[in-house]
Amino acid sequence: MANTLPISINYHKPKLVVPSSVTPHETKRLSEIDDQGFIRFQIPILMFYKYNSSMKGKDPARIIEDGLSKTLVFYHPLAGRLIEGPNKKLMVNCNGEGVLFIEGDANIELEKLGESIKPPCPYLDLLLHNVPGSDGIIGSPLLLIQVTRFTCGGFAVGFRVSHTMMDGYGFKMFLNALSELIQGASTPSILPVWQRHLLSARSSPCITCSHHEFDEEIESKIAWESMEDKLIQESFFFGNEEMEVIKNQIPPNYGCTKFELLMAFLWKCRTIALDLHPEEIVRLTYVINIRGKKSLNIELPIGYYGNAFVTPVVVSKAGLLCSNPVTYAVELIKKVKDHINEEYIKSVIDLTVIKGRPELTKSWNFLVSDNRYIGFDEFDFGWGNPIFGGISKATSFISFGVSVKNDKGEKGVLIAISLPPLAMKKLQDIYNMTFRVIIPRI
Repeated sequence: MANTLPISINYHKPKLVVPSSVTPHETKRLSEIDDQGFIRFQIPILMFYKYNSSMKGKDPARIIEDGLSKTLVFYHPLAGRLIEGPNKKLMVNCNGEGVLFIEGDANIELEKLGESIKPPCPYLDLLLHNVPGSDGIIGSPLLLIQVTRFTCGGFAVGFRVSHTMMDGYGFKMFLNALSELIQGASTPSILPVWQRHLLSARSSPCITCSHHEFDEEIESKIAWESMEDKLIQESFFFGNEEMEVIKNQIPPNYGCTKFELLMAFLWKCRTIALDLHPEEIVRLTYVINIRGKKSLNIELPIGYYGNAFVTPVVVSKAGLLCSNPVTYAVELIKKVKDHINEEYIKSVIDLTVIKGRPELTKSWNFLVSDNRYIGFDEFDFGWGNPIFGGISKATSFISFGVSVKNDKGEKGVLIAISLPPLAMKKLQDIYNMTFRVIIPRI
């Protein structure tokens, strides 16, 4: 982690931002994909903007607050509150109560924060102030926004969004709308669509596929949970050079995507670092977006902003994963990916109802969500693109791939990982040894 500086922020009184015109008061049901137990949490996202002389005298807090009010007219369910119906079914009470907005002034220049603005950001709790009572799921604001001004004229925008309402692609639509309305549009270029019934359970729910992502392995789950309060986070960068080194571990013209290869490599290295018994079962959860895939025979409108993904899991014995070439893990990933079809998705949806929204297994599981194509580093609120934008930390066994530039200006993916200290040291050693040919001597 980069060296951190002591900073303080003077917060203004939090306020609720409501839609700028009257919106329908109604109750809307979430889909079963939205309603899964493991996404009942709030995602922290940070974006950092440099001072722009063309915006001199303009206050980013006022501009973003005004834009939010306009955007909520189109995304009015976000201004509501979640309630639970029969069998704890989540629904949105669209009451127009508003989203939580905070502004603050930091006592430091943005550039002095250096690399520490990237995950895992040590200033997250300052840049996304946890207003008491705001971090729940039921009855809490569905979105919290904080604009923090730095002494140089730069600023940070922090978002904490309820995952139950939308996934990364849905939030991208919301941010696109916010950016467009701030810059003068009267309506978003893509209008939001609710239609959560498209991913709801069948009239006679039936589990027809295997879903190892919800397996319960008590012993290893307890072992992991006993370590959770001791976890530390570090980030690992993968640019073109790093990916070439990993590609050299597989045969020429081997058919897989870059991210499949990266996931396989990280899963293997992380498992080696944990130093598990060879017979221990380990898992890799692969997040698959189901939008725009005609082969799945599930047509979602272009403006659908709800959660639209499944989380199949790859399973192996630790010893086999660690002792085999990385192609072993890639083949497991490809096999699981090839089995995702319309029936699998419907089976997951029905399982959510039948089994009462089970959590994803924590049993030596590792989940990596690729957020690069959401473009958190490309949203312009008038000051140009952010110098960094993305999910600002890992959470337990869940990691996020975010788009960053290294000190050479090369774009790559940065992945923050949570591990116990000894395992983290081993993982850092593996990383340094693997890429030693491109790590400068100090």
